Amino acid sequence: MRYSKTHKAETRTKLIETARAITKKGGFSSTGVDALMSAIGMTGGAFYSHFPSKQALFQAVIEDEIRNSSEMLAGEQNASGEQLEQCLRNYLSTFHVLHPEEGCVLPSLGGEIARAEPEVRGVVEKGLRQVQKAWANRLDDPDAAWAVIAQCVGALVLSRAVETERTRKEIITSTRKAIQKSYFSQEK
Repeated sequence: MRYSKTHKAETRTKLIETARAITKKGGFSSTGVDALMSAIGMTGGAFYSHFPSKQALFQAVIEDEIRNSSEMLAGEQNASGEQLEQCLRNYLSTFHVLHPEEGCVLPSLGGEIARAEPEVRGVVEKGLRQVQKAWANRLDDPDAAWAVIAQCVGALVLSRAVETERTRKEIITSTRKAIQKSYFSQEK
């Protein structure tokens, strides 16, 4: 059977998209190549015609995901204060807590990223610096920008770690309120 000229690129894209959702929900290291390929209707052996290693797939996923996560945390490059507040509301939401496969990669795979190759961590650092810059421009305080990012990611991690919905909501609501009170209550 002959494949179209775009088949390989389409399969690679489908594999990255599938890996994003599966690994953000269950972790990258615990997801096998066979499971990833099976999810797109292919055998595990076909994987290596798209990536030289599972680590290469992880890097491709993270490169793609950090762009999405940056947009979630800070919006467009020159986001206004109102846009940043909307990012904050969306990021610190029950939906985001309950749907890691659709959300920011940092709370889901941060531990695995920390153990990844330097190239992967470099991609994440570059994305985080873009987020920090957007928040620093709005807050006129680079240190506060890092604090907001850490509070947002940390709140998601904690919210996903607890059992009850009540505690989850308390964590995300109180974090959002604290950030808004500290950084948005007074216009600069």
